[in-house]
Amino acid sequence: MALTARVQAWRERGAREQVAGHRIHVFRREGAGPLLLLLHGFPSSSYDWRLILDELPGRAVLAFDCLGFGLSDKPRDHAYTLGKQADIAEELVGRHWDGPVFFVAHDMGTSVATELMARDMDGELRMDLVGGLLFNGSMIQGAASPTLGQKLLRGPLGPLAARLSSERFFRAQFGSIFSPGHPLSDEEAEDQWCLITERAGQRIGHKTIVYMKERVRFAERWYGAISGWPKDLHLAWGMLDPVATKAVLDGVRKLRPEAPLTPLEDLGHYPQIEDPARLARAIATALDA
Repeated sequence: MALTARVQAWRERGAREQVAGHRIHVFRREGAGPLLLLLHGFPSSSYDWRLILDELPGRAVLAFDCLGFGLSDKPRDHAYTLGKQADIAEELVGRHWDGPVFFVAHDMGTSVATELMARDMDGELRMDLVGGLLFNGSMIQGAASPTLGQKLLRGPLGPLAARLSSERFFRAQFGSIFSPGHPLSDEEAEDQWCLITERAGQRIGHKTIVYMKERVRFAERWYGAISGWPKDLHLAWGMLDPVATKAVLDGVRKLRPEAPLTPLEDLGHYPQIEDPARLARAIATALDA
């Protein structure tokens, strides 16, 4: 499927950079610090953040498509891990910024963020991470409610499910995680599907979804980062999210009860698309704090 004109315009705002032998799509904006490091979720890309940018004028921003997603390379023989995605984040920040960094992380990106936090606690992080905001990510994987599509990709028939992926099934699954008051639009669905299918990315869904297993494997490390990271950590949450449910949020808050929370009562899994102005206000509040 060809890229839509809207996605082409987003592509032109960024650039492809070589990182560890792969080409990564990177969006950068100069501005005041701290740098906003935007970490996207599964199965989407940095395109998710485009509506947020105008709501946070003057801020330095770095967003990239994780390897296997969006406009970045999608090698079929690659072992996709969140540790490697965190490596890419470190490399890109090191290239383009030498000051303080504040992350904003969604869905899969929340676990990339917790790996960065764990590295910071270990004294191994190659950036000056000063704070962050996590929202609508199933960091407590056992409390989450994955979609049917995610379950199929995770299961023994994952490779077959990936090969049989269709736009119709994607639209039904993706649309189901938006809130009733802020439904998935036809244009958004078209854009997201063309980004997934760029370089036949739908064929590797069973590989890129490995992050769910890693959340179980590295639970002790990443839970420890949530509870013990000594810097400012904030939460925002679309409370109608059927995947990263209130049970997930409750688990995160149990680990980090002092973290300020901005509840987004009528939003679903994608607040940055459903109501970008409200999420931007939560980000600005966290930055001001």
